[in-house]
Amino acid sequence: MDDFPTPITDKDALANLIYRLAPVSPAHSLIRLGPPRDGGYLVPDDLAGIEACFSPGVGKQFGFECNCAGLGMRAFLADKSVGEPAMPKEKFNFTQKYIGATTSNDFMTLDDWVALSLPESESDLLLQIDVEGYEYEIFLSVSDRLLKRFRIIVAEFHDLPMLWSQPFFQLASRAFDKILQSHTCVHLHPNNCCGSLTRADLEIPTVMEFTFLRSDRIGESAFTKRFPHPLDGDNTRKPPLPLPHCWYVKEF
Repeated sequence: MDDFPTPITDKDALANLIYRLAPVSPAHSLIRLGPPRDGGYLVPDDLAGIEACFSPGVGKQFGFECNCAGLGMRAFLADKSVGEPAMPKEKFNFTQKYIGATTSNDFMTLDDWVALSLPESESDLLLQIDVEGYEYEIFLSVSDRLLKRFRIIVAEFHDLPMLWSQPFFQLASRAFDKILQSHTCVHLHPNNCCGSLTRADLEIPTVMEFTFLRSDRIGESAFTKRFPHPLDGDNTRKPPLPLPHCWYVKEF
């Protein structure tokens, strides 16, 4: 394990985290929002009544947010690194700030962003987050009350092989633990941009897309046993990267 600074994460602790993130099949089937390749994500078809989609991190693809708007949601985007995206202003609201752990000239917490965007609302929301590694601090700093308002969370998590580093594991596992207090993983998809690392029989993709559904919406369910989902698509033209077997439960 020379690739990582000591101390190294205990394998059993890492395997337990992976097990707790194993996807289950929700009562509602999965659908795809966004384009067939990068920028598209699978979510449960449980979208009725969601007031708004919040999407920190603005890329070149807006298909996911466009689909949300087409379903009647208001769409809120935020990113300090880009100018105002070329999107219909009557459908989208853009804040030129990073979303992070504090509020300042350049940053805004997720709680402050939602409160300023929907000051009188307590309805369900959808979160789609791709912020190149800052997702951990965002989830650790968000309030439990707001987290529970997100019926669906779609998040791309980066640098996952660093879970073998104990300091990173402590940070990342707390972020996952916080999400899992109120939500259940319903889909996993490795981004084939960056490969994976296999160590001690655990293969960990560098970047993965996670879909979580609030646990009160799950209903009766069982572990999902077959991957990839028919609606999954490779993010890039590099070789496909299947979800490693250690990330889903195959026997009961």
